[in-house]
Amino acid sequence: MSWEPQRFKDLHQIPREEHVFPGAPLCAGCGGLESLRLASKVLGSHVVYVNAAGCFTNLATFPFTPLDASWLYTTMGSAPAGAQGVRDALDVLIAKGRLPKEEDVTVVVVGGDGSTYDMALSSTSGAITRKLDFYYFCYDNEAYGNTGVQLSPSTPYGAKTTTSPCAVQQPVGATQEKKDIFEIWRAHNPPYVATVSPRFPLDLEEKFLRASKYRGPKLFLGFAACPTGWMFDPAYTPDVARLAVECGLWPLKEAVDGKVVHTYLPKLSPVDDYLKLQGRFRHLFEPIVQQAVIAHIQDRVTAYWERVKQTEPKA
Repeated sequence: MSWEPQRFKDLHQIPREEHVFPGAPLCAGCGGLESLRLASKVLGSHVVYVNAAGCFTNLATFPFTPLDASWLYTTMGSAPAGAQGVRDALDVLIAKGRLPKEEDVTVVVVGGDGSTYDMALSSTSGAITRKLDFYYFCYDNEAYGNTGVQLSPSTPYGAKTTTSPCAVQQPVGATQEKKDIFEIWRAHNPPYVATVSPRFPLDLEEKFLRASKYRGPKLFLGFAACPTGWMFDPAYTPDVARLAVECGLWPLKEAVDGKVVHTYLPKLSPVDDYLKLQGRFRHLFEPIVQQAVIAHIQDRVTAYWERVKQTEPKA
């Protein structure tokens, strides 16, 4: 069956209230910040953000922050454990009557792909297994962006990073395939897992609203176009983010109690349109076009959507 929004069907239905204000010291054009701003319109201000060290650490440089919510710093590998401590403390205080129920807050982990896909994975697995009631928002910029744009488990095939450079001996750049953290989470049987993009704001808002109905661990993988690490003009952030979805490289989907539904069926434009906008893929087109590498990327996208057609027939 086709996916239909229940609440957010028009841009005018997105709440006007802001919870992430101007003045954030992040890079211009940060796609991750776009997603967080939209998500906060559903999450509200009664939130404790548990920060895994990374790009978003700059969102709360004492005593300044553009957020109207609470903030807790943790190491890159321990944010879910920090979320467990916050959630347990709140539950104990409420149970003992020392904190009114109306003062309860939502616990949200924010982490980049380095933390989410790699350093905090064991901590995350434990939190999911314990059925911790929290949101996990990953701003996925496909590299260790805050420490020099090094290769991460999320870096896609063919991308150039500071630790997967293109050279005569290695003209492709990264030769790994991106880790499928969506499926790793889904294998843990959480109530809700979703991918989002700020270029599809109604889809994003709807998913955060739907997730609020479930207790337990909830993952949101946010596409985070990164002008600094991906080497493009910040003015093109909207184009890069939209093309990632339209060419099929970033599927928009959700899994409710393990059942996957794709929430947007893209046009499947050629991956070239997306790759050419970014300096991290420039070596695939200059000084010669690496047709085999581009075809490899395109073939994987095509194969993915063929599987979707077989498992999710249209209504």
